[in-house]
Amino acid sequence: MADLLIIGSGGIGQAFAEQSTIRSPDTRVLTTTRSSSGDEPIVLDLTDTNTFKPCIDQLKELEFDPVRIIFSQGLLHNETQRPEKSLREIDLDWMTQVMQVNALGPMAFLAQLMRLIPRQSELQIAFLSARVGSISDNQLGGWYGYRASKAALNMLIKTLSIELARTHPKVQLLALHPGTTDTELSKPFQARVPEGKLFTTTFAASALLDVMESARGGQSGQFLAWDGSSIPW
Repeated sequence: MADLLIIGSGGIGQAFAEQSTIRSPDTRVLTTTRSSSGDEPIVLDLTDTNTFKPCIDQLKELEFDPVRIIFSQGLLHNETQRPEKSLREIDLDWMTQVMQVNALGPMAFLAQLMRLIPRQSELQIAFLSARVGSISDNQLGGWYGYRASKAALNMLIKTLSIELARTHPKVQLLALHPGTTDTELSKPFQARVPEGKLFTTTFAASALLDVMESARGGQSGQFLAWDGSSIPW
């Protein structure tokens, strides 16, 4: 049975699972959660490397055979921290946490997960990035940690795509921008979103699945928006 693994089961991640089940009922959809919940949870906390091996061991037991992996987790704010508006607001501990969740954690986990992937596997690996991670598109400033984390993620994706072209030539990596979506991540900032530009999670997930299907078999290391357009790095 072909598998879809979704890292991050809330918001868009949940919508990815629902839409993928509708589109491909023969595909087994596996999701991860940061803490144990449900009947058979796959626990993965990208800020805790101690969860990596148990997660991978569990995937081995499930005879994991992925055709697609989606990293849909993201961190922009929490109860006490908001995106930085100026240099004065930079907090090293918070910025480090944002970087770990959005960029470093996914790559550190993938470094271990790739040991399960055969050399000739036809696998698509997609990461939720963001347009604000584009250096050339940055016209407003602010959001230092989030912008930097997504820019770092984009560089890691591009760099890994070059390596995997040699070691796993049929693996495709994509950085994807979902647009502003109605999730907990965007909720404090939705008042400024133009009418018609705040997407439901179902719409965003469905649009990105369309983009993934259209891109499959094409160039690895692309940065694409929800409508299929290319975003400059």
